[in-house]
Amino acid sequence: MSHNPIRPWRNIDRRKSRMIHVGSVPVGGDAPISVQTMTNTLTTDVKATIEQVQRCFEAGADIVRISVPDQDSSRALHEIVRESPVPIVADIHFHYKRGIEAAEAGAACLRINPGNIGDAARVKEVIKAARDNNCSIRIGVNAGSLEKHLLEKYGEPCPDAMVESGLDHIKILQDNDFHEFKISCKASDVFMAAAAYQLLAEATDAPIHLGITEAGGLISGTVKSAIGMGNLLWAGIGDTIRVSLSADPVEEVKMGFEILKSLGLRHRGVNIISCPSCARQGFDVIKTVEALERRLEHIKTPMSLSIIGCVVNGPGEALMTDVGFTGGGAGSGMVYLAGKQSHKLANEQMIEHIVEQVEKKAALLEAEKAAAERAAEQAAE
Repeated sequence: MSHNPIRPWRNIDRRKSRMIHVGSVPVGGDAPISVQTMTNTLTTDVKATIEQVQRCFEAGADIVRISVPDQDSSRALHEIVRESPVPIVADIHFHYKRGIEAAEAGAACLRINPGNIGDAARVKEVIKAARDNNCSIRIGVNAGSLEKHLLEKYGEPCPDAMVESGLDHIKILQDNDFHEFKISCKASDVFMAAAAYQLLAEATDAPIHLGITEAGGLISGTVKSAIGMGNLLWAGIGDTIRVSLSADPVEEVKMGFEILKSLGLRHRGVNIISCPSCARQGFDVIKTVEALERRLEHIKTPMSLSIIGCVVNGPGEALMTDVGFTGGGAGSGMVYLAGKQSHKLANEQMIEHIVEQVEKKAALLEAEKAAAERAAEQAAE
């Protein structure tokens, strides 16, 4: 929402963490919380992988992770990194040499799993490759692949075991004077993941990558992720996120932004506020919102749009949005601009007209932003 001030009761005090870089993207510190996803194409299918990375970038992804399971994938990574519009994280499991190859191929970050990457000597070789190639590291602890000695110690996967695994690996990196790392401790169980992340946040100042792993399909996985990550983000924990879904990676990006937008932590694109509809609606709210979501996907400027079926809540919601439409009677409704009544409009003209108004507002906001940036540059000269 561009014309309303931020309310103090909306503020989230983010945990103070060190800032690192994943390529050009800062993670931690006061940097915006970044949104990640992971490709599900064969890495060796370079064309398909690059196309998927591009679609994820267009949806807003800041960082994309790619699995590197074999030497052919390492070789393919060279070209993928060269063509990618975003920094690439190489996902490394079992074979530490893949981590070395990925760093040499230009990956911006290596994800290594303490439970299966090997002993400290092998990790040391990966660290050297990361340092030599200006590559950061993510320590990726997962409840489903903890080290054998920790499972024997604790009897089962649990938050304490996950955090101990992560801290042990942090020590290896720090003992080798390597500090460009972030850490995650994921579980498919929301309670376990949340508890582990809370412990981890108290134990280290490293940037934290949030995720509920193997969360499920589009609907169930989004709900689990929103509950688990949403509570942590609300508590100020989390510097970069991935919503893990059995779905198109583009959907992961969209859901990640929706979670952050709901908490006021990122602002991108049009935030549509709409009613569920009822017998009072003056137009078909559901079909209208579906059409507007499709038609406004290209808008990247943060904006708010209210689409409300009747006058019970419509005028009040419109007061707080950049553009609004409230259903009335006799086949028409009221258009609101910048929170104020502007003009009546026939329902059949609504979609085209609303798209036009949103595009105009977005262009105005972008022009104002550019002017402010130019003024700041001139003032700094």
